[in-house]
Amino acid sequence: MNRDARKALVIGCGIAGPAVALFLQRAGIEAEIYEARAESTDYGGLFLNTACNGLSVLGTLGLDEQVSRQGSPIPRMMIWSGNGKRLGEVRNGARAEVGAPSINLLRSRLHQVLREEAERQGIKIAFGKKLAGLSTGAQGVVAAFEDGSTAEGAFLVGCDGVHSRTRQLIHPDAPAPHYTGLMSAGGFAPHSSFAPTPDTMHFIFGKRAFFGYHISSSGELYWFVNCSQKEAPARGEVDMIVSDAWQERLLDLFRGDLPLIFELIRATQSTIIGYPIYDIVTQPTWHQGPVVLVGDAIHAVSPQAGQGASLAVEDAMVLAKCLRDSEDHALAFATYERLRRARVERMVQYGRSLSRQKVMSNPIQVGFRDRLMPLFLKLFANPAALDWVYSYQVEWDEPVGDTTKAVEQGPRLAW
Repeated sequence: MNRDARKALVIGCGIAGPAVALFLQRAGIEAEIYEARAESTDYGGLFLNTACNGLSVLGTLGLDEQVSRQGSPIPRMMIWSGNGKRLGEVRNGARAEVGAPSINLLRSRLHQVLREEAERQGIKIAFGKKLAGLSTGAQGVVAAFEDGSTAEGAFLVGCDGVHSRTRQLIHPDAPAPHYTGLMSAGGFAPHSSFAPTPDTMHFIFGKRAFFGYHISSSGELYWFVNCSQKEAPARGEVDMIVSDAWQERLLDLFRGDLPLIFELIRATQSTIIGYPIYDIVTQPTWHQGPVVLVGDAIHAVSPQAGQGASLAVEDAMVLAKCLRDSEDHALAFATYERLRRARVERMVQYGRSLSRQKVMSNPIQVGFRDRLMPLFLKLFANPAALDWVYSYQVEWDEPVGDTTKAVEQGPRLAW
C-alpha cells in the first residue's frame, strides 16, 4: 500500500504519543503528532516509576539505557508505619533474572527522551493544536483544531490522556473517568542534604495520609503524598492552589507522624504539584472507524500501580505491530484491543485495590492493617505473585498472529 495512504495523525505529545509515532515509523507508517499545549508548557505530573516491562519496550526503540541514565534505580520498596515501625519490603519489578530494575525519574525527562528521538527521526510535532472535531475525508479522517487548521490522515490515534477529547468525539456517551477519592501532591529537589536511599523507595502510612520518597545517589529528592478527598475537585480548581498553600496543607496532614516527613516537604525546591487521581476500568469503545485510543485515553491506571507509562508504551508497540501486519485498519484495531484489554483492565483493578489501602484514619482499621501487612506482602506482593505485572514481553520481530479474522465493523462514524 502507498505510504501516504497509511499516514497516521497522533493526538497528544505526552508519553504515549511520541512512543506511538516512533513505533509506527518503525512499522513503515508515517506519523504526525498534534499537541494541544504550547511547546514551552510543562507536560504535567512530577515523577514516575518506569517499570522493567516498560523499559523492555523502550529497549526496542534503543532508548532504555538513555532513560535509565536520566533516573535512579529503585528495585525495592520499604514500607513503614507513621510512627517508624517497619512493616515490610517489596521487590519493585521483575526478579533479577527476568529484567532490569524499575527506574524512578522525572516525567519531563522521560518525555524529553521520547520527544527528542521523534524529532531526530524527522517526525512532525505541531504544538498549540487542540482537537475540536473529527470528520471523514478522502484519505480516512480529518482532524479539526481550535485554531481553525485541519490535518488529514488514513487513521488517527488518540493519545490525549484521561480526559481524552478523542474519546469524547468517537463515543460521546462513554463512561466518565472514575475519581478514586484520592488527591496526590509531590515535590522535587535537585540537590538535598539528606542521605541517599540507594535502590529504595520508602512508603510511610501516616495517620491521615500516605507518603513516599526516594533520594538518589546524587542527592535528588523525590516525594509524593496521597490523601483522601471525598468529592472530586472541579476541572482547574487544583491548578489554583499555590505551592505555599500546598506545603501548609500537607504539613498539617502529617502532624504527629515521623518528623522526617516534615523535613522532606520543607526541603522542596520545585513547585509543589497537586492533582486528583482518576482511573478508567472498562470502556466499551476502544476504536471506531479510522480512530483508535491508546494509554490513559482508554485505560487510565492509578499511579499506585506504577504502570501508567509502561502500559502506554506497551500499547504503542502492540498497536504498531498490528498495523504493520494488517493493512486493514479495522482488523488491526480489533486485534490490538483483543491483545491488550484483559491485561490493562486487570492492571487498573490492581491499582484501585492498592489505592484503598493507602489512606485509613480509623485507629482500628490502621491497627489491623499494620499487623496484617507483613502477611499480605508475603502472600500477594512476592516476586512470583507479581510476575504477571513485570514479566510481560512484546517481541517486535514476531508476527502478531491471525489478523485476518472477520470483525464486526460497527456503526458508521457520525461526528
